[in-house]
Amino acid sequence: MKKSILSALVAFGLAFGGTSAMANEGESHVEDYAFSFEGPFGKFDQAQLQRGLQVYTEVCAACHGLRHVAFRTLGDEGGPGYSEDEVKAYAKTWDIYDPELDDTRPGKPSDKFPANTDAGAPDLSLMAKARAGFHGPYKLLVNQLFKGLGGPEYIASLLNGFTGHEKEQAGTVLYGNETFPGGYISMPPPLEDGQVEFADGSKNDVEHMAQDVAAFLMWTAEPKMMARKKAGFTAFIFLAILGSLLYLTNKKLWAPIKRKNA
Repeated sequence: MKKSILSALVAFGLAFGGTSAMANEGESHVEDYAFSFEGPFGKFDQAQLQRGLQVYTEVCAACHGLRHVAFRTLGDEGGPGYSEDEVKAYAKTWDIYDPELDDTRPGKPSDKFPANTDAGAPDLSLMAKARAGFHGPYKLLVNQLFKGLGGPEYIASLLNGFTGHEKEQAGTVLYGNETFPGGYISMPPPLEDGQVEFADGSKNDVEHMAQDVAAFLMWTAEPKMMARKKAGFTAFIFLAILGSLLYLTNKKLWAPIKRKNA
């Protein structure tokens, strides 16, 4: 009985969610990719987000859901940038369960991506924020200022980190991965070179597709990142001006007293 339970846990282990109970101890490697949205002035690459959505749709959606992401957000500013008609057409390609009909129907822009709980894999809506690829020197979180916590780097490294080694434990096949903690993961390699064809002719090897889908998952986790950065920059400028005015006002108020004391 215990063996069957353990086997089931390993078989449905979270691909992105943590260390497998049966994995060996070992250090994980996270590649520091240069994403366009990093840094205080970085922004999402619209073409890359569209490619990442395509990779998710054709590959990742078979097991992983995006239950916190609505189809209509694909047309929001700072995102993939699809038109209203394109969003409607894309939503219709999904079958959405409607409790009122007790059946599935074509998706609408107001619907969210299906949760896809049947596959036993974790939802990817917030995965780029849930995973931390690096923390900076002495874990002081210095990297947050310029690169974030490395969630997209972790995802891209994981998808690109399969070693080709396999082993069986508790009746479950585990696959070698240099990024996953412990060195082995229950998810088989999902990507292979040339698996997805991009309309813009972009490179479709595993490394580039992994970066594209990682960037898209960063957007699903932080869809308002560009607006947040813009608001932060505006607030910084406002505080700088306010600080300067307060400094000049202070000097003007105290100038007569300082002259008397001189």
